[in-house]
Amino acid sequence: MTDAHCHPWDLLEFEKRMEEERRKTGTAVAASAWNREQFEYHEGLAKKAIEDGAPPLFLCFALHPQLSSEKDFSPPEGLELLNSLAAEERLDAVGETGFDLYDKKFKAAESIQDTLFNNHLETTLRCGLPMILHVRKAMHKIFPFVKQLKKIPAVVFHSWPGTRGEAEALLKKGINAYFSFGTAVLKNHKEAMASAGTLPSERILLETDAPYQPPGGKEFSTWRDLNQICACIAGLRKNAGSKCATPEELEEQSTENFFHVFGR
Repeated sequence: MTDAHCHPWDLLEFEKRMEEERRKTGTAVAASAWNREQFEYHEGLAKKAIEDGAPPLFLCFALHPQLSSEKDFSPPEGLELLNSLAAEERLDAVGETGFDLYDKKFKAAESIQDTLFNNHLETTLRCGLPMILHVRKAMHKIFPFVKQLKKIPAVVFHSWPGTRGEAEALLKKGINAYFSFGTAVLKNHKEAMASAGTLPSERILLETDAPYQPPGGKEFSTWRDLNQICACIAGLRKNAGSKCATPEELEEQSTENFFHVFGR
């Protein structure tokens, strides 16, 4: 199984043996970090996994758009680290970056998010890396960047927030877009369910956003939720008459998609 977006450092707060659990479940993951401490912890896990022949852990770094609303937020240091990691070829992807206009607090920092995104986009294009996008209540912010996004090897929409029509429009415009789905499909999120059930299977990824998107009745999400997510999406695809309508088929295809994005 593969997890296209998670936060191992943050998951430690809930599950101290989370790396042992990841290996036990045989899960390859893309790990997102936004500061040096998180990234270096993930990098250590990634190196150890290679040494042990364990499922890989791919390294992602960006200044999360939600940071823009914090009073003491100072972007220069984080952007310098981003550029350094990218130049040293220590990154597998830039992310999660993007826009979050969910509430008044985040909307008030929109101009800072604009600046951050432009900086991240410049680094992504210069270094030829995939990009992981966080877009909440802000899909209208993405379409003006179509020309630039078309030049990126792969663009992953974490916890896909848009409609099926918006996803199809991005693909038609020539963006090598992938749409990642997590526990939203387990919570009857209608747009996520419609997209997951009908978009081309070659464009679908699975994720947990661990620990931040727990299924109903749980305190946190983890790789153990992937089987349930996969089965749910396969059921949606079966009902819609789409390809990859069994959990086994979807797991195989989403794994292939995952390594197309991260295993360059």
